[in-house]
Amino acid sequence: MLLDSNDAVPGRFEPLDLRELIGLVGDEELGWASRAVQLAAFDRDHRFCGRCGRASQPSPVEHARLCEACGATVYPRLSPAVIVLVERGDMCLLARSPRFPPGVFSAIAGFVEPGETVEHAVERELAEECGVTATDLRYAGSQPWPFPHSLMLGFTATYAGGEVRIDGTEVEAAGWFAADALPPSPSAGTIARRLIEEFAARAGARSGRRSG
Repeated sequence: MLLDSNDAVPGRFEPLDLRELIGLVGDEELGWASRAVQLAAFDRDHRFCGRCGRASQPSPVEHARLCEACGATVYPRLSPAVIVLVERGDMCLLARSPRFPPGVFSAIAGFVEPGETVEHAVERELAEECGVTATDLRYAGSQPWPFPHSLMLGFTATYAGGEVRIDGTEVEAAGWFAADALPPSPSAGTIARRLIEEFAARAGARSGRRSG
């Protein structure tokens, strides 16, 4: 169950926002916490049938809500999102959202829209938010992102063309950053941070080989 803001926290525990757990606990623990929050929120937000408005009931055999009046079954929603780090030699494209903490830049990200493949979503987000194109899209991993119910799919790609041109809404600043002069990154434990750190490590290895 979800505790209300007025509920007492049991025992010697203290409340902690789910985002604060990123980088503080391991992936398995974070996964369980994410699952608990999303399932509890699903039960809270789907107490009534979205088709006929009658009260729904939890399924006895799976994570779902059932409407006995019209027979509708609703499952927990998962919204896929993509995040891509575009590389241009030893530089990468990073952008800043107005919602980020001061000074923080990250890889380009956005939700997959109805009818899209993840590849199309990456292409569209890059074009809409920064005005660039990329090629050689490579899957890099995924991360549950329960804010409120997403799955983040991570990619790297190679710059293909275009000049950086921000949309001014989702992105307030963007540019190419050298691996040895990166701005502050998202929190440790996020897939965005991992993409950036792995890029910096690859660029550092290439630089070492050249100097050697």
